[in-house]
Amino acid sequence: MSNLYSNSIFWIDTDKIKPNPFQPRRDFDEARLQDMADSIKQYGVLQPLIVSRVEVEKEGGGLMTEYELIAGERRLRAAKLAMVSQVPVVIRTGDTAIMKLELAIIENLQREDLNAVDRARAFLRLVNEFKFTHNEIAKKMGKSREYVSNSLRILSLPEEILNALSEGKITEGHTRPILMLADHPEEQLVLFKEIVYKKITVREAERLARKIAYDRVRKKEFMPDPEIAELEEEFQEKLGTRVQIDRKELGGQIKIDFFSTEDLRTILNLIHKSEIGKNSADMPAHAGMLENHIAQNDLAKEEIIEENIKPVDDRTSDEVKQDDADLYNISNFSV
Repeated sequence: MSNLYSNSIFWIDTDKIKPNPFQPRRDFDEARLQDMADSIKQYGVLQPLIVSRVEVEKEGGGLMTEYELIAGERRLRAAKLAMVSQVPVVIRTGDTAIMKLELAIIENLQREDLNAVDRARAFLRLVNEFKFTHNEIAKKMGKSREYVSNSLRILSLPEEILNALSEGKITEGHTRPILMLADHPEEQLVLFKEIVYKKITVREAERLARKIAYDRVRKKEFMPDPEIAELEEEFQEKLGTRVQIDRKELGGQIKIDFFSTEDLRTILNLIHKSEIGKNSADMPAHAGMLENHIAQNDLAKEEIIEENIKPVDDRTSDEVKQDDADLYNISNFSV
């Protein structure tokens, strides 16, 4: 354990403090930074940053002293926004690269939670660059091994889903049912869009994921009808979305996936195009029903601003812990 530099607080010019190359956080909320900057203008930086001292060779010869940030990047950024020329720091000596990374991760976890993606990437660096096991990381973080392993599994998701998680469009709890469909990327993307556009909760997403997996098992149990499969593909090509045909003893159902009113409008336009040569009186009944649904949906949009609806993780804290432990249960894997 390195010693603090005389346990003293120093005032250092902000332009002499360089960012931490091991900073795990990639996304900084600009609005929250501005709030912190406003507070610093009024009260100053109340808690010192932690830095290490670095001797750098000048271009013309000789040495100059710089400081490498270990913990407190949000405070440093906010201080610069507030046009503060100096900030209080504590100088650490003798820290290795791994110590700096550990301190940066722990500082972020203790102060303002890293988003799940940045946390997972930080854990991955500990594994890849410093050869930590999941158990070792868990002990450092004061978490369970399952917590670390589940965090790392998030990185197997497509970039589109990772971006949505970073931006808060879905919660970390939503990644659990999405990961249950890891072997079926098309269904995984469908579930993800259901979560984003319909604002469904974690438990609702889990029920959908299990239903999708169950439907796949049922399809495997029965010999598929080649003609139905061909029609499904033709529908999907024409409509540009997933189409499922369920045949029954008498007739059946056609299920068409959509994620927004715009999708419905596109589907309706495609139906209209297929009716070229017919007048409006010949329009099929289902097209008229679809048109009415879109009109009602547009009216509803005027009253509800969907952007203000946040994703909901409806699990209790005990359920979250149990889900972490159960995630690797064989019954939860995709089929």
